[in-house]
Amino acid sequence: MRASFRLGRIAGVPVGVNWSVLVIFLLIAWALSASLFPRSYPGHSTWAYVLAGLSAAVVFFGGLLAHEVAHAVVAKRNGIGVGGITLWLFGGVSELKGEARDPGAELRIAGIGPLVSLLIGLFFGGIAIVLALAGAHGLLLGALSWLAGINVLLAIFNVLPAAPLDGGRLLRAAVWKATGDRTKASVVAARAGWALGALLIAFGLWRFLTGAGIGGLWLALIGWFLIGAAGMEERQARMGSALRGVRVGEVMTPQPQTASGDMTVADFVDHYLFAYRHSALPLTEDGRPVGLVTLDRVRGIPADRRATTTLGEVSCRADELVLAGPDEALNDLLPRLSECADGRALVVTDQRLVGIVSPSDISRAVQRGSLREGAGRVSGVPGTAGR
Repeated sequence: MRASFRLGRIAGVPVGVNWSVLVIFLLIAWALSASLFPRSYPGHSTWAYVLAGLSAAVVFFGGLLAHEVAHAVVAKRNGIGVGGITLWLFGGVSELKGEARDPGAELRIAGIGPLVSLLIGLFFGGIAIVLALAGAHGLLLGALSWLAGINVLLAIFNVLPAAPLDGGRLLRAAVWKATGDRTKASVVAARAGWALGALLIAFGLWRFLTGAGIGGLWLALIGWFLIGAAGMEERQARMGSALRGVRVGEVMTPQPQTASGDMTVADFVDHYLFAYRHSALPLTEDGRPVGLVTLDRVRGIPADRRATTTLGEVSCRADELVLAGPDEALNDLLPRLSECADGRALVVTDQRLVGIVSPSDISRAVQRGSLREGAGRVSGVPGTAGR
């Protein structure tokens, strides 16, 4: 999920917000200020309800951010890099640059998020109880009670044993621990996510048809998202299994064609694009990679500007490149692949470019790995049957 703008850094992790957050933020603020608060606490001015609704929505998203920061901090403590945190339509997502090394690390990383949400809910609930015992009432008590309930509900929903929820990660850790097979554990969690998504869609549509309105459609939308995300996780798990033991150097395209950042886009189109049929071109200085130009970036330059625009101006910057060594495990590289470079990585030895890994290279490696796995399963059938 790509951030539309950045908020800064928390615990050394970049934090961003996708534009879709505005949709759910306004929906929450509107539901609170126009419906829940006026119905439960009548007698206040319109501006009081609006202020209470907006404040509660802001604090709610602060809790979501705390949930994701907790995931990021524990991931870093377990040796996993974190590319950033993005808040979006369905909550938040932490971009982890790697996988947990063992079930225990998976358990810690996944479990901390719901625990933080639960603690936030108990915190606001405790304040609300103290104020109620002291005789307080009105919007402040209502906002605190809502924040307590929504955070506890968020914690409960997140521990449902279905990927990509945190509960799916907990289920994966448990199955991984029991079987010793990370791929099998990932597939089990993903299929549980698919089942939960289907149930939410069915329940949401039923609720909508029986008069629940937009709330039913929202449940169905969440279910649709879960099915899509669960399917992606299962595909990634199977791809990881097919690529197990494969090194970057085994799949890279060695000694790729390179160019200088001073070359114009027009020269690239005329002399490189059609002659070599490259969809990406590394830029180097004295053999060191300093950028990467992709076909999509070149296409974005109008024809009348190509003669005056250099490749260095349109390339992925040096700090956006994904660099790997030939001996690095391909599975460790995959989570680090950059959106800027359309899933490509540059392979270096002693800081000098020796190869490039493209999506097509990875696809071919997956196909070879899948064929090996299939052959292994077929050859094992007679022996199993003989027992």
